[in-house]
This record gives sequence, structure tokens and C-alpha cells, in this order.
Amino acid sequence: MEFQHADTPSASRVAAGQDLSVRVPATSANLGPGFDSLGLAVTLYDTVRVRTTDSDGIRVRVSGEGEAVLPTDGTHLVARTIVDTIRSAGYAAGGFELECENVIPHGRGLGSSASAIVSGVLAGNALLPASARLDAAGLLHACSALEGHPDNVAPALAGALAVSWEEDGVFRSVRADVHPDIIPVAAVPATELSTESARGLLPAMVPHRDAAANSGRAALLMQALTADPSLLREGTEDFLHQGYRAPAMAPSAELIASLRTAGFAAVVSGAGPTVMVLASGAEQADAAEAFLAARLGGESSGNWRVLRLGVDRDGARVVLHQR
Repeated sequence: MEFQHADTPSASRVAAGQDLSVRVPATSANLGPGFDSLGLAVTLYDTVRVRTTDSDGIRVRVSGEGEAVLPTDGTHLVARTIVDTIRSAGYAAGGFELECENVIPHGRGLGSSASAIVSGVLAGNALLPASARLDAAGLLHACSALEGHPDNVAPALAGALAVSWEEDGVFRSVRADVHPDIIPVAAVPATELSTESARGLLPAMVPHRDAAANSGRAALLMQALTADPSLLREGTEDFLHQGYRAPAMAPSAELIASLRTAGFAAVVSGAGPTVMVLASGAEQADAAEAFLAARLGGESSGNWRVLRLGVDRDGARVVLHQR
């Protein structure tokens, strides 16, 4: 564990002695045809705790995912985001202690970077005086601007299903409730894949027929997710990105093909390489788990983890602690 002195500008510091926690869900973006626009919050959570101090030092402790490799000073993404959020409001962060309990796998397409950014923005915002805090729209825009797009941060903030877009340089999103029968089942490989690498495989243009087909499936997917889960397999068919990204994650692409042939609504989660099955009801979720166990050789193989999740309906939460 190391200390780094914050570069404190000549501005009012946030109050020392504050103590708060932020819990943020994992997310699965795209969901097949909803490229860069749809995102689903799932029941896998990262938690951070922040305590402001009288010093200028920033101390970070990390447990769980990334424990051995993530920085433990002010260069940590959550710490940097806290400082930047406070500074953007005209205040100085001063010193603080940050504890990060990481559960969301890194580099697997489950929104780990979005979770870190949302954690930092919400924590920094909560440490500010009430008059300087961002509202919900401001929080969405701040998180999206730092992440580069809103498809993961929007469901992380609000929970459930988010439909997001950018208009005149402003990021916006609407929340939709997910049908209660839908159960996400994730197959998480041991290997990572960076979003930048996956995005670099996408062509500059796609055929008009593919764009038209994708629009229809995205519209159908909204109906499937919110009202009629029997349409999930048809609604999750993608024409824009998964095929182009397949060479970078061949095992995931092969697994998706076999799942879809067997009748499951399987997609790449975000930029991959996690495979997400959107099951309709407990019986289909059981069948998906059994199929994955047989296909992947069981948990003893060590190359994949199969996680039966739920849809998070609450989004990120900030809890203030008394000191």
C-alpha cells in the first residue's frame, strides 16, 4: 500500500471525516443488436468505501479482482475519478482512504471500468456540499463522458435495462423494467479482451441490408426484454458487430453459435469475451447451465466460470456512514 499526495488546487477542500460506501452492479451492454445503445444491470457488485482525512495523502486498498495488479495510490481509476469529480465542481479533494472490493471480472465485457467510473463519480459527488452536487442527468453525462459512451454506465446508475444515446454532445438515457422471468446466465472465460481491441475489428461501414435487419431485431429485443421473453432468441440476433469481433474470441463465438443452435438467446456481453445467455424462466436457466457445464467440461476445467445472475433493478447505491 502506498500514499500519493493529491495535487490540491487553491480551492475549498471537501470536509474531512466523511465516510461513505458505493455499490455498483455489473452490466452487459449491446445484448446482441443493441450496439452501443442497450445495457442491462446484473446482480454482481463492486463496492468502494471512502473516508476523507485531514492529510493530503491518498491511500488505496484493493481486494478481489485485480488485487495483485491494480495501483494502490492516487493513480487508481476510482481514486482519480473521485479527485476529478470534486475538482470539476471547484473544490479540492484533499486526502482520503479508499477501499475497493472488486467482484466484477476485469476485461471480460461485464462493465468493470464503467463500475469504477460510476463508483468514483458518485463518491466524489456525495463528498461535495449539497449545493455543488450533480443531479441525475449530470451524473449520467459525467460518467458517460469519462467512459466514452453511456451503454454501461447508464444501467449501472439506474439499474434494469437502459436505452442510451448522445444528442448535441449530451449523453441521455431512459430506464425500462425487465420482464421478471428473464434470468441472465454468464459464461466467463479466464482470458481477457480489451474493449479497444474488440472495437478495432469493426468496419467503418456495413451493408444497408445488415443495418436494416439489425434495426428490426433491436426493436424486437425491446419487446422481448420488457414484455415477451419468448422472443429473446430472435430478438438477440445481431448483424453489426459480433461476427466481425469473432476472430478475437473464437471460443466465445463458437460457444454462442452452439447455444443459439440449441435454442438459447446467447450473445457476446459487451465487447466480450463473456458469453451471456438471457434465459426465459428458471427451467430454461437450468437447461442453459447444464448445457454450458457439458460443453465447457464443468467447473473443474478452470477455463470458464458459469454464473447464474439476476437482473439488478436498483442500480448504484450510496450509503453514508456515521463516524
